[in-house]
Amino acid sequence: MPEVVTTSDVLMYLQITVTVLAILVLYHALFVVVDLRKMIRRIKEVSNEVENIIMKPIHAADYVLDGIVQYIESQNASAAKKTSTKKKK
Repeated sequence: MPEVVTTSDVLMYLQITVTVLAILVLYHALFVVVDLRKMIRRIKEVSNEVENIIMKPIHAADYVLDGIVQYIESQNASAAKKTSTKKKK
């Protein structure tokens, strides 16, 4: 005698199937999130390295320009002192 499958049985099986699939999706999502965190951390490290590589020459140029500006200002200040002392005499 064949068993009759009712709609409540089908809905129960579907609910069990959906629950198992949802658990599998959450399980895989956990691994995806962990991998994304690793990738973002690595991207951050690489971007910091690139920033350091780019900023080193800029800092060196800034240091050299500061030295040149200070030298020119000291030359202008000494020239101004010489002209002001000559005018007083």
